[in-house]
Amino acid sequence: QVQLVESGGGLVQAGGSLRLSCAASGTIFSISPMGWYRQAPGKQRELVASISSGGSTNYADSVKGRFTISRDNAKNTVYLQMDSLKPEDTAVYYCHAARVVGRSGVGDYWGQGTQVTVSS
Repeated sequence: QVQLVESGGGLVQAGGSLRLSCAASGTIFSISPMGWYRQAPGKQRELVASISSGGSTNYADSVKGRFTISRDNAKNTVYLQMDSLKPEDTAVYYCHAARVVGRSGVGDYWGQGTQVTVSS
């Protein structure tokens, strides 16, 4: 069974930095895009950033120039470096792995979420 385990959330002051990590465990042969989504209270979940298996990246306009997504295919791990954090970045951040080819077939998976809180 494939699982995504996130780490790195927490409380930080505005202007600070955090680095999120998400590791996929289980018998995995390949993963297509991996990404980070976030959901603030009372709002819909939104895409923050995504990265293809080849390294092509996509960012929400609100985080361009401040956040950097990267991945280590050998470790089935995706990272999100968040710099110049703003209070409006406060949300639960979720890792997503699309088209995971594993022993039991192909599927999409979500992490459990990690809280990021930015104080003003």
